[in-house]
Amino acid sequence: MANELILIIEDNEINRTLVRDVLQFKGYQTLESQTAEEGIRLAREQKPALILMDFHLPAMNGIEAFKALRADAATSSIPVIAVTASAMPEDRQKILAAGFDGMQTKPIHVQEFLETVERTLKKAAGAV
Repeated sequence: MANELILIIEDNEINRTLVRDVLQFKGYQTLESQTAEEGIRLAREQKPALILMDFHLPAMNGIEAFKALRADAATSSIPVIAVTASAMPEDRQKILAAGFDGMQTKPIHVQEFLETVERTLKKAAGAV
């Protein structure tokens, strides 16, 4: 799989650039947003195959943004992977309880990150 459009919602420029570069190197198309609000708008307009969303965003956090995406018919079926620097068990529990399609910790380990992206895309396409 490659060439799918992936939306990156990340407020940290360095993290956003790293994720974008890794995905583009593997042949994915990317869209980027620094805020949850803009990311939700882009998801509605562009219908990406996958959303990678920072868990800790300014104004609206990742769980609030995830719930907004799931509540909207235009974005409810787009898989969302939470990306977080927090490896605390309580954050992991919150993420999984909220219903995210996956979780990736920062700093990202490129091979593991790409495997998570590919697995999530295949599952969404019904290939798993």
